[in-house]
Amino acid sequence: MGSSILVIEDSTPIRIAIAAALTVAGHSVVARGDGDLLEVDLAEFRPDAVLLDVMLPGSDGFALLEIVRRRTDAGILMVTARDAVTDRLHGLTEGADDYVMKPFEMAELVARVDAVLRRRGRGSTIVHVDDLVVDADAARVLRGGTPITLTATEFRMLCFLARRRGRVLTKTQILTAVWGYEHYDPNLVEVHVSALRRKLEEHGPRLLHTERGLGYTLDSARPTDVPS
Repeated sequence: MGSSILVIEDSTPIRIAIAAALTVAGHSVVARGDGDLLEVDLAEFRPDAVLLDVMLPGSDGFALLEIVRRRTDAGILMVTARDAVTDRLHGLTEGADDYVMKPFEMAELVARVDAVLRRRGRGSTIVHVDDLVVDADAARVLRGGTPITLTATEFRMLCFLARRRGRVLTKTQILTAVWGYEHYDPNLVEVHVSALRRKLEEHGPRLLHTERGLGYTLDSARPTDVPS
């Protein structure tokens, strides 16, 4: 299961895009345009992590950071267009776990959120699927005890699939999570799935399954799904 993420960002397009990317990544998301309901959200939604824009109407992100840190142990990631070193130092010294500058790649933002969650013990770093072991923190993949060498893109794709074991993921979801965009040719997903599947099947039966007309799922080997 994903974590609960509270997003406070006053730009509607950016807020919608962040919420969509985090939802696709398997998290439960509440997104606000300001911090007026922050204390209610902290009490009722109980987020595992909070994304705070610095420039907000009303109380700015630094003021909200103090409230979040005082009332919860949630991970905090500051998101802002400010590029001054003093702003970054202010956020980090006041308790932020990470600081992301706009503009950013959505895939990088999701990865940073996951990293903050892991550092705070909110996310599992190792996933087992039959004899396949995917260790996100160690950047290591084993199949039957044998290390498998993957490209950076193949590894990101495998981690995304592994964290959602058994769920059917569409090409659009994979594109958004791995590349950060929805505008690539969907054939890009097919090419990388084929390459990843080939490497995994060098050491055992098929685990990366195609659900025709729907997408892909990483799950236990199926007796009728013979590698081709």
